[in-house]
Amino acid sequence: MPDLFDTPTPANAEAPRPLADRIRPKHLSEVIGQRHVLGEEGPLGAMLAAGWLGSVVFWGPPGVGKTTIARLLAHETDRAFVQISAIFSGVPELRKVFEAAKLRFGQGKGTLLFVDEIHRFNKAQQDSFLPHMEDGTILLVGATTENPSFELNAALLSRAQVIILERLSLADLERLAQRAEQALQKPLPLKGPAREALLEMADGDGRAALNLIEQVMAWKVDQPLDTKELSTRLMRRAAKYDKSGDEHYNLISALHKSVRGSDPDAALYWFGRMLEGGEDPRFLARRLTRMAVEDIGLADPQAQTHCLHAWETYERLGSPEGELALAQAVIYLALAPKSNAGYVAYKAARDAARKTGSAPPPRHIINAPTRLMEEQGFGAGYQYDHDAEDGFSGQHYFPDAMKRPVFYSPVERGFERELKKRVDWFAKLREKRGG
Repeated sequence: MPDLFDTPTPANAEAPRPLADRIRPKHLSEVIGQRHVLGEEGPLGAMLAAGWLGSVVFWGPPGVGKTTIARLLAHETDRAFVQISAIFSGVPELRKVFEAAKLRFGQGKGTLLFVDEIHRFNKAQQDSFLPHMEDGTILLVGATTENPSFELNAALLSRAQVIILERLSLADLERLAQRAEQALQKPLPLKGPAREALLEMADGDGRAALNLIEQVMAWKVDQPLDTKELSTRLMRRAAKYDKSGDEHYNLISALHKSVRGSDPDAALYWFGRMLEGGEDPRFLARRLTRMAVEDIGLADPQAQTHCLHAWETYERLGSPEGELALAQAVIYLALAPKSNAGYVAYKAARDAARKTGSAPPPRHIINAPTRLMEEQGFGAGYQYDHDAEDGFSGQHYFPDAMKRPVFYSPVERGFERELKKRVDWFAKLREKRGG
């Protein structure tokens, strides 16, 4: 797996090697990016300064240096570096790794076991690491692109510190390009804007950046290329997006919170990011309708209708025209007045329903279709609201032993402002009439 670098290593003249391999860093101080982790105040920097290193799990997108850092940690702590991938390894491979680590341990040599894609191991396989971590046979360094909270066992997480690695910035990628030019002893054949466009194509992935740089360096051109010429020769790399993984949940969360925060521009941006990543517009239509129900509610009763109409429009038109209807729904929701009063009231009512069990309704609101029920008092004393003053009787409709609660508290926004007036008016009438 190609790694990130800062200081180049001499090229092997006997056999061509990938650019990333030729400029692999030899020390942690040479790794580009991740200063928040490797700096003196960072978790790994502090561990190494203290002369102690515990098991860790690196969580971050591809191409940010997980393998490189693990390899260099083994070098810094004088441990044997062993690398396996959870995709290609099973129980037999793990058993061999542990046996070899025990032999080294008996000879006074530690083992840093780097497990790529560790989240792909099942629970039993993850549990197999625990005794060897506890007795010091191995120092585990796991790597995952998925959220460890959901993918790794609690027992494993309790014995390893999760360290988040971040995608590389444009400045980091520029340093990467400069080191590549130094190693290849020639500049990238690109004009300034084209150079920046190339680095943006990498989307924060150092491995992708090196692959792109190596590809461009192989071109035979008479003069530096501009952005248009670059785009004709090189396809733009698709943005990192996994419709069933963390990126899916991260981006839909960003869209939802942007709508809730009444920011139509940010909401449209995340909506566009998801479409560009290949998200099913039907999923977005469902989620937009959920936003209308959950975050706008009765503050704007038309919001839900607008989403359903946009959804129907997409189903009839398809892509790309139908996506415009969904985009307009995004704008409408972002600018609509917000209220979760209905959502809060619903959850409170459900909670009260669970707690009160099977308490029956008061007898005066239970129909009495038989003489026996009439004799038992069912329906007696019921007041027909249409016959009452103001069309409101103010009777008690909760179970007899249940004190009247308040679930719905409308806000002073949008249409709920009018609903609040009604709620307050009925509360005064109920108090006046002893309900």
